[in-house]
Amino acid sequence: MQANLWNIVGASIRPTIKKQAKITVLSGIQQNRNYSTTHEADIVVIGSGPGGYVASIKAAQLGFKTVCIEKDPTLGGTCLNVGCIPSKSLLNNSHYYHLAHSGDFASRGVMVDNVRMDLEKFMAAKSGAVKSLTGGIAMLFKKNKVTLVKGHGKITGANQVTAIKPDGSTEIVNTKNILIATGSEVTPFPGIEIDEDTIVSSTGALSLKAIPKKMIVIGAGVIGLELGSVWSRLGAEVTAVEFMDSIGGVGIDGEVSKTFQKVLTKQGMLFKLGTKVVGAQKTGGGIKVAVEDVKNPDKKEELDADVILVSIGRRPYTHNLGLEEMGIERDNRGRVPVNSMFQTVVPNIYAIGDCIHGPMLAHKAEDEGIICVEGMKGGPVHIDYNCVPSVIYTHPEVAWVGKSEEDLKSEGVEYKVGKFPFMANSRAKTNNETDGFVKVLSDKNTDRILGTHMIGPTVGELINEAVLAQEYGASAEDVARVCHAHPTCAEALREANLAAYFGKPINF
Repeated sequence: MQANLWNIVGASIRPTIKKQAKITVLSGIQQNRNYSTTHEADIVVIGSGPGGYVASIKAAQLGFKTVCIEKDPTLGGTCLNVGCIPSKSLLNNSHYYHLAHSGDFASRGVMVDNVRMDLEKFMAAKSGAVKSLTGGIAMLFKKNKVTLVKGHGKITGANQVTAIKPDGSTEIVNTKNILIATGSEVTPFPGIEIDEDTIVSSTGALSLKAIPKKMIVIGAGVIGLELGSVWSRLGAEVTAVEFMDSIGGVGIDGEVSKTFQKVLTKQGMLFKLGTKVVGAQKTGGGIKVAVEDVKNPDKKEELDADVILVSIGRRPYTHNLGLEEMGIERDNRGRVPVNSMFQTVVPNIYAIGDCIHGPMLAHKAEDEGIICVEGMKGGPVHIDYNCVPSVIYTHPEVAWVGKSEEDLKSEGVEYKVGKFPFMANSRAKTNNETDGFVKVLSDKNTDRILGTHMIGPTVGELINEAVLAQEYGASAEDVARVCHAHPTCAEALREANLAAYFGKPINF
């Protein structure tokens, strides 16, 4: 109804809108007096996270009149505010503290006495990084002429989005295209209520007011391991309880996962794998966490904690967006189904990022945002999800792209393995960071690279060379024959490719 009405009266209304700074329009067939402002746009992006803000900027650069609607006080979504960016600040700075406090500095001849943690300044450094980057997005919006509208964006017609503000007032944007980029939210744990004080989500774990003596992490995936390692470095006794029999989450190579667990255990983290949390009870002195063995429920145990971190994953933020009214159904995981052009069942309504299929990664959302709006302009729309990298920013880092050995075995693909340990890499040995290895999987018949898996120093950076090689269909021989600077950790990647192609590396 709203879309048809807009099409009918659009020609006569548009000239008026250009002349007027403020206008009230019809919604459906009745005038709504709460509507205070109306805009016209070529595209409305709902959400300013990595996918939304990048899509908005790209759309504006392509000549679209672009409006971005954001419900939160600051831009950047989960990633910049309570996700990727603040967690990396804590990970980086807690690593420095750990080096000084654990005696690692002393082993390098750097004598540091009376090492202390100033948690207030530690958190201030994190907040400073967040403020700088979220403010940077606002400047980029201004530079690229993206109009920002504050409020909860709700689709109120095939060509209309309404921004609902906390005070009940609204702004309407009439538009040719709508892009849903609303991201995701923390998945709650049934029966355990998060208070962000002693029972926290990833958000609360980024801002604890004191270092807990004992922390229980529910879930040993990416978020649980990253934030668990932060508080472990600062002195907490951290136990990760994981339902599965391995750590690292979906996609991680089995051999990497086992090495990862050994390294983190050596650093002081504790693990209970194949274990299910069945409840938690606050007591006067802390929290009692009830767990049981997944395979043998009769095997029960009670764990003590000062803080519980619930990190069992995230779910798409797709409620109260007006999807049902538009006939856009969600799948059983709350995601918005889209086609290869990122279109929903309503052709001019698109969706990207965490609220559609695929890994919940900021860089995946960014790429989808760029490709999606380029498609609206008539450009090609293609993304190879097999070439989207994953990184766990612990120390050492873990990174991978493409197929794991488990994937290739299940698919019946014949493959070769090339491995190279960081203990044989000159830069890693010089830096005393020799835990881990690089593993390359290539097609047995064609030598084409199928996957690269790493655990070790700076692999969050090294993985991008592997992504580039795989995206362009490189063989293991191609990478092995490319000159790499010496001494660098990147030489380990070259050696692993050499091992995959020739059967043997040079330096091991």
